[in-house]
Order: sequence, then structure tokens, then C-alpha cells
Amino acid sequence: MGTSLVSARHSPPPAEERLRILNNRAGRSPQRPFDDALAASGLHPLAATGIEIFQVNAGKLCNQTCKHCHVDAGPDRTEENMTRETFELCLDAIRRLDRPKVDITGGAPELNPNFRWFVEQVRGLGCHVMDRCNLTVLTLRSQSGLAEFLARNRVEVIASLPYFSADRTDAQRGGGIFEKSIEALQKLNGLGYGQPGSGLALNLVYNPTGAFLPPPQQAIEADFRRELKKRHGIVFQSLYVITNMPISRFLDFLMRSGNYERYMNKLIAAYNPPAAAGVMCRNTLSIGWDGALYDCDFNQMLELGTGFGAPRHIRDFDPAQLARRRIVTGQHCYGCTAGAGSSCGGVTAGKAADAGSG
Repeated sequence: MGTSLVSARHSPPPAEERLRILNNRAGRSPQRPFDDALAASGLHPLAATGIEIFQVNAGKLCNQTCKHCHVDAGPDRTEENMTRETFELCLDAIRRLDRPKVDITGGAPELNPNFRWFVEQVRGLGCHVMDRCNLTVLTLRSQSGLAEFLARNRVEVIASLPYFSADRTDAQRGGGIFEKSIEALQKLNGLGYGQPGSGLALNLVYNPTGAFLPPPQQAIEADFRRELKKRHGIVFQSLYVITNMPISRFLDFLMRSGNYERYMNKLIAAYNPPAAAGVMCRNTLSIGWDGALYDCDFNQMLELGTGFGAPRHIRDFDPAQLARRRIVTGQHCYGCTAGAGSSCGGVTAGKAADAGSG
């Protein structure tokens, strides 16, 4: 399965060093600051437009160790997992909002012992729940009945699948992962997921396998839909294309392979104002495994907490203040604003009719 960077011999640089790299102080050529790009687009300072999505990171424990993982999750990340007390604070916050979508992520969030209890509590509040699933967790013996639990609670499954062939999937995720992923998808289909009229949404997530930008979402979705149906009888609703973010494990890969500056220059050259207007941080609040608050999951992995006077922890949750907070930005934000844009829900260009600073 492999280990995370935290456990590897080449320990990752601390957050401050990762930010120094991203801010290009170690680069050979100057790069345009992201805030300058926002200002030229009339979007600076970037501000939230509400809290429509309440994203909970249940922890960094995962049964996989994927090469592109921005969380640096893995089987060895056993300590950084959300406690019942913090989940309770999340529930208190959700009750103060107007039934937000609750997006549960990780790691493999299902491995948190409080996962099923939390899903049931959130569903009891009338909220739509999304589970960001790596698929293979559904095949673990310790997770018996998990797929049925998700279906019973009408949980939307957002499943990561690098490609529709074994070679490219296993190259990114490890040997045998593709076969187990197909097994899990077929099980979900058998329960009604992805089937027309079932009300059980199954969406896939695609990340490139190298230091390049993803293809157009519509085109790659058509390829996935055709090939998965033809080869394995699998159906799904949508495919979300997400750009690999230059942070954590993928940043380590870029630095070791000598691709960092080239990749960043690609992102900067592809900056797109409509994509920036629709970035997910504007309608999302991200909660870390320890209850710390972030503007997005990517900021969370760089330890860039909410700023500019906004509450910093879920215990201090203030819905009005957080719904209009100023967003903390950095060079990594080019990853969400390149081309058609990238977010946890796929492309962002055209998603924000109210482009502006909020």
C-alpha cells in the first residue's frame, strides 16, 4: 500500500516551506502573484457568497496511498481523525444553517468510526450528504454493509477513479486497485446507484496522472461513460475533472521530478476569470479533522486557516460572519482557476453568475 510522506524517509517540508516554494521565492523566474490576477479580473478581494456546502474532513486515514493525493493520506495516518466531540460541534453548526449540502471527505472518511453515526445525524436534519469515496474501501471486510448503508441513507457517492483502464489507474493508486474499484462500482450499480430514476447519485472524479492539465470535462466524461459501460456494464451520472493541485504529495512529485516551475507556469498561463468567479471556496466552508476552519480543502492541507477576522475553529462558528468572509488565497489557487476551472464538483467556469468580490 505504501506510506505517506510523513512516514517516508524524505519527510515533506513543513507548511511554511511549502508556501515558500509556492510563492516562488525558490524559483528561477518571477511568477505573477495570484492576487494580481484576481485584481485584474475585478475579483480582489475574493469573498464568500454564503455557505451552501459544509465540507467535513473526517481525517487522513486511508486504505490507499495515491501518488497525487493532496491530503497525504494513507494507512499510517491513524492519529489525525475527527473525534465524536468535533463531529457534534459540526452538527451544532449545521443546525444553524439553512440545510447545507454536507460533503464528507478524507482520507477515506468511511474509516472514521463515527462516519455512519454522523451520516445518520445529518440526514436526520434533512440535509443532502455527499461521500467522497475511493471505491476500494467498499471492498474491505471491515466495511461490510457500507454500500448498503449509503444507499439506505440516500447518500450521494462521489467516487475517485483515475481512468477507465487498469494500467493508468494502478500506476497512480497501486496494483490491483482498478479491479477492486470496478467491483465496488458494480456493487453500487446493483444497489441502484447511477441508475436512471433511482435517486441514488453516483459521480466519478478524474485526476490527470502526471504534470499536465486535464482534458475538457465533457470529452473525457464521454470516454469514461462509453468505456465503462462497454467493458464492465457500469453507469454513472457525471464525471468531475479536477486539476492536480501543487500541494502535499503532488508538490513533492513536482519538485523531485523537476516539473514544478513548468507546471506552475502552465497553470498561470491558463488562468481564466470566469473560472475564478466560480471557485468552490465562495460557497463552501471546510472543517479540518481537528475542527479548524478553512476556506477550502486545499487551504486546509497548507494549514492556511480562515483569516481577516473570521472565526478559526468550529467551536466559534458564526454563520453570518463566515458566510461573508474574505477568502485566503495563494499561488496554489491557480490550480482551481486554470482553463475551465477545478473544484470538488468539477469545472467552475460559468458556475458563478454573480462574479465579483461578494
